[in-house]
Parts: sequence; structure tokens; C-alpha cells
Amino acid sequence: MLEGCMEIFKTEKAINSVLYIAKNLKRKDFHKIFKILYFSDRNHLSKYTRTITGDTYIAMKDGPVPSNIYDIFKAMRGDGFFAKNVEQFKEYFKVVNHNFIEPLKEADLDYLSQSDKEELDNSLKLYGDLSWDEIREKSHDYAWRNTAPDYPITIDNLLLEQGEEQEYITFVKQQTLLQNTII
Repeated sequence: MLEGCMEIFKTEKAINSVLYIAKNLKRKDFHKIFKILYFSDRNHLSKYTRTITGDTYIAMKDGPVPSNIYDIFKAMRGDGFFAKNVEQFKEYFKVVNHNFIEPLKEADLDYLSQSDKEELDNSLKLYGDLSWDEIREKSHDYAWRNTAPDYPITIDNLLLEQGEEQEYITFVKQQTLLQNTII
């Protein structure tokens, strides 16, 4: 039963990835940050058998959305799953105008590996200056299209989007299960 296996959410890595991205974007809205994270996680998974954040991406109307990070952002504006734990995130950023992030500190790069930073930088370079419509279009890829609306995008679909073969997909899912049991 490897089909649905996903990684464990890495809160500190995810928060510091958001801070890293926000520092390098002109428009720091939820949508743009989510898409940069999606492309970074998808590419990192294909190359290194793990994502950066460990988040689960949901196939929402405007493209893939990192479930846990979205819940944290919503909590920061007062309406999310993490609302009761919002204090732990207030030191990092705040939400302005309902959908924009204002970083309150620099990313702690000790949480990000060299390969994490490379993939974040690559996605920022490729997609950081795209308009809302352009990045939405790019994120409506095979993985998103092959997932039912409002359901999690599987590792299979993320890796098929990257052109990976079934043998490698099975290997990555086994690595994910192994990493989750070690943690």
C-alpha cells in the first residue's frame, strides 16, 4: 500500500522555506508562495527522493496548495486549523490584506540543505516573475489534472509529472516510508 504514502510535515523547514521565498519575491501573496513551494517540492522529490517541506499538496481550483502551510497562513489571519497555536508562528510573519505575507525575520538557513536552497532558487528564477494567471497555468500540470478536485496529489502523480518511470516511483515511495519510520 505505497500509493498514498506521503512525508511527514516539517514545520520548521516549511516556515523557513516560506521566509526564504518571501524574501525573494516582489508579490508575496499566498498563491505565488504556494506555487513556488509546489515546484520546488516536486522537483526536489524527483531528484533527491524527498520533498523540502513534507507538506501534502491538495488539487484546488487555482492549482496545488500545500495543506499545512495554507492552514498556518489561515491561522495567521484568524481562520485556520492552527488558529489555537497561532502564537508559535507570529514571530515569523504576518498576513496583510487577507492574502499577503509580510516576513518578520530572515529565514534560518540552518534548516535548509544546499539542495533545498538550490531548488527554491531554481523555482524562484523560473516562476517568481510570472503573473498570477501564468503561474496558475503552469501549476495545472499532469499531477494536478490527474487528481480529483480537493484531494491530495499523490507521490505517483508528482513523479509521473517529472517523467519518472514506475520502478523509480516505487523506490521513492519506499524511501518515503523508511524516512517516516525513522523520524
